[in-house]
Amino acid sequence: MLSKSQARAFFLGGTLVTFLIFIGLTIYSFMPRNDQTHYSEITKEVVRGKEIWEANNCMGCHSIMGEGGYYAPELTKVLERRGEGYIKAVLMSPVPWAPRGRKMVAYKMSEADANAMVAYFKWIGKLDLNGFEHVISPLAKQE
Repeated sequence: MLSKSQARAFFLGGTLVTFLIFIGLTIYSFMPRNDQTHYSEITKEVVRGKEIWEANNCMGCHSIMGEGGYYAPELTKVLERRGEGYIKAVLMSPVPWAPRGRKMVAYKMSEADANAMVAYFKWIGKLDLNGFEHVISPLAKQE
């Protein structure tokens, strides 16, 4: 059993050690060599694609890096799976897209907006997923 002064010293020592570890890990995570975002590759077109993504609430149905809705496919590595032409055709289609019984709104995007979305997906696809290279919706059907 610890005395009152020993318990206080143990608490303060543990708090100090934990605080120093926290500060050290924070500094380490903000070092430029640990940046996994490819921030330097963000162009105006990538920003425009993100704006379109948010304005159309794409995350309500789709997910990126596992975040978002699970009604529709995961889009982190969509360009690797489908290619630019497929993505642009879906986004520019004048009729609703309905693969496998799930209906997607007909956005009728201009070619510039579709290109911006493709640029956004390219940038997202280059992010380091720390070994989780195949993020799949938990509701995806096995083929």
